[in-house]
Amino acid sequence: MRSLWKTGVLIVLVSLAGCATTPKHQVPLTGNILVDGPNMIAEGPPKDKVLWQYRTAAAAMRQGQFDVAKPLLDDALLTLQGIYGKDAEARKARGYFSKEARKTFLGEPYERAMAYFYRGVIYWMDGEPDNARACFRSAEFEDSDAEQAEYAGDWVLPEYLDGLASTKLGNDGADALKRARANGKNINLPDYNLKANVLFIVEFGPGPLKYATGEYGEELRIRTRPSPLVSARIKTGTIDLAVAPCDDVNFQATTRGGRVMDHVLGNKAAFKSATSTAGDVALIGGLTTAAVSNNRTTQTVGLGIALAGLISKGISAATTPEADTRTWDNLPQFISFAAVRLPPGEHSVTVEFLDAAGRADAKLTKNLTVNIAPDRDKVVFVSDTSTTPQKL
Repeated sequence: MRSLWKTGVLIVLVSLAGCATTPKHQVPLTGNILVDGPNMIAEGPPKDKVLWQYRTAAAAMRQGQFDVAKPLLDDALLTLQGIYGKDAEARKARGYFSKEARKTFLGEPYERAMAYFYRGVIYWMDGEPDNARACFRSAEFEDSDAEQAEYAGDWVLPEYLDGLASTKLGNDGADALKRARANGKNINLPDYNLKANVLFIVEFGPGPLKYATGEYGEELRIRTRPSPLVSARIKTGTIDLAVAPCDDVNFQATTRGGRVMDHVLGNKAAFKSATSTAGDVALIGGLTTAAVSNNRTTQTVGLGIALAGLISKGISAATTPEADTRTWDNLPQFISFAAVRLPPGEHSVTVEFLDAAGRADAKLTKNLTVNIAPDRDKVVFVSDTSTTPQKL
């Protein structure tokens, strides 16, 4: 019996040791994303590399450092496309004793769509509308398998820009424009203007965050934060243009529906609960049987049942149903678009961000100097968190 107890305790200790990990890749954070991001990409956990590439690329774009953002997005998208092969950790994360967060972070569909969208914007900046169009199509594809069909592939701006790029390349963008208008039922999307040579991408408001609920944190949820900003205004020369949101990233995040991993985590949670309950019953029943009996055989049987309960409790403790709440936490809520025609040369542009009453927040107003070439479109990217002034 003593040998049986030793074996049981060893099994429990081994199972518990399997879920206890020694922290690795500890990198001190400064709070400055353009310092922390490169450090975490180079020295942090490899499974979080794409997450930090996403975050750092977005922050760099808001400081006009598109040359920094470009390779970060390129590398992240290579991983996303599986260029480096299948992630073995993703398979392990589906097991009872491995956390979902051990797998390589690729993001939820709305996060992956935004990575493609940002890369498309930079491609167009570089005079490559054909590659930009491919990225916008990939962004829409990432949203194509929503649980409810009405929310599948319902981004507005990627569709609209897909059609605009096609039109500027001499192809027919009518179908993409039709899809964009169908997705943006309450948005007044203008016809494509081939003479417009300045394209504004404007983003603002706080984007979605992830958190977990459920008895064991197995249910992934999206937290949205209200934005005091509801629109923007672009001013330059005689132009004073109101800009309404085309896409709401919070909406995209909260209308995806269930994931395959949700069923895996639900099964893990049920298994954890069942083994814990079974362990309690066996421990109490076995120890009670051993304690009240004077018969050695009965005592041995009772202790054996208690041992089985101890093992079951150990297995329950080692089961990890927690949802992965790693979040691309510097996404915007709203993305807007405007197109205007301006003569080549240097222009001073002001972008204001407005509340529901139409008042501009002076602290967020951006002043830009935009240099327009005579032979290609100028793409201007500006966020409510962009640095100002900027020369683009």
